Formats: sequence, structure tokens, C-alpha cells
Amino acid sequence: MSGLELNFESFNSVSPVTPLLILHGFFASARNWRGLAKRFSEQRPVYVLDLRNHGSSPHDSQMDYPQLAEDVLAFLDRHHIIQADFLGHSMGGKVAMWLALHQPERIRQLIIADISPVSYSHCFEHTISSLRTLDLDTLSNRKQAEENLAEAIPDLSYRQFLLQNLLLEQGQYRWRVNLDYFQANAAYIVAFPDLSEGLVLQKPVLFLSGEQSYYIRPEAIFSLFPQAQIVELAGTGHWLHIDAPQDFLRLSEDWLNQAA
Repeated sequence: MSGLELNFESFNSVSPVTPLLILHGFFASARNWRGLAKRFSEQRPVYVLDLRNHGSSPHDSQMDYPQLAEDVLAFLDRHHIIQADFLGHSMGGKVAMWLALHQPERIRQLIIADISPVSYSHCFEHTISSLRTLDLDTLSNRKQAEENLAEAIPDLSYRQFLLQNLLLEQGQYRWRVNLDYFQANAAYIVAFPDLSEGLVLQKPVLFLSGEQSYYIRPEAIFSLFPQAQIVELAGTGHWLHIDAPQDFLRLSEDWLNQAA
């Protein structure tokens, strides 16, 4: 069986209902989705995966969407899950889209949160280089790390999100993620791989869009997912599941339940 063996968190795993797999974004992990996962699990089994090089999953020098999707497919096989519902945010959404286009029989319902199947022009070079500037040997507490990053990364919530990857072990801080691997593969994460001509998913897909975000590209979405529905969440940005968790949960539950 190919694919790395991913770490995961599970909720209500004994339910006979079709399970929901949640795939997080770049620099995130399963822990970022615990609150919503518990809510989703009131009606169905939920598995929240740590994608490769994230959370407690294995590290590997290679990280592109075919490999990330292969890991998820291997997870399904290891856990004898024939078909699942998928919810993917940002990078996780691209993983879910790639898997759905190549293994459509493994996916029942698909929800993509604020991302499109395109290559974007932004990059993570500034973020990664800023994290590298932290002198971990002299760091005495997390607050100090946050203050040291304030000039380079002014957005407090984004700084705090990134610093969830900072661990204290035996009095020494270290990064949970491998910044070398992240830097080497960041261009693949921003991109979306070329597809075979004519590859289209003829299934309904829900795309949830942040009103204040710019990641949703309808033309690219409908070219690959012609039955897609795009719903915008008022007052939200790219982290729409954090900005409006109740609306996010309601829309997602309605979509999942329509095929129950």
C-alpha cells in the first residue's frame, strides 16, 4: 500500500453513517478543526487528518497534490472506508478536488472551503523566512515569539495560527513542521497540477466562499465541476469556518444531509 500513514483524530467512529473526512490547510493541522469536528460528529463519524508534514503525521521531502491525495487514499484503504464525504479547506480543498477528479467513486459528497482548482500568484516565502528569523535557542516563551514576529507578520490572528507549530520540549522550542520542506514545496501548494484533458467531475460540489476573500474563481470551478454550487458567507475571509462557524456548520450539514 502506497502513501504515508497519516495521523488522525476520530469522533463518533462507530456510527454506520457515511464518514466525513476533514482536510486542513497549509500550516494547519487536525487540532484546528476539533470544535467543528465534534459538532459534525453528532450526526456522523468524523476523521480529521494531519496531512503529510503537518501535525503529528510523518515528514517527507516531497509534498505535492498527487502525493497528498495518495496519502488520503491510503488512509481510506487502511480503514476500509469504501466511500466518504469530504470537507477540505484551502490546501486541503485542493487535495480533495484532486482526489475527487481521479477517484470519484471514493467520494459521496464534497465541500470545498474557499479555494479553487487554480495556481495562485501569491507565495509563502515571506511567511517562511519570517519564521526562520526566530532564534529558538534564546526563546524563553511563546509571547516572546509572538512579539518578535509582530513586525514581519502584523496580523495577530495569523501569527498565533502559525505559532501553533511551535513546540516546547524539555525546555527547548522547536518547530513541529520542517520549514525546509515547506519552503521547497510551497510553490506546489500554491499551484494546482495540470490535469488530463477532459477530466471533469459530474457530481454536485459545494464551494463555500469568504466574502472578503479572493480565492474563489467561478470560471475555473465550473470548468472542472460543472454541477458546483458556490455560496458566499457574509463577513468572512479565508478562514470562514472560524469567522462564521455556525453558518459554516449549517451550510455544510445541509449539504451532507441532502444525500443521506
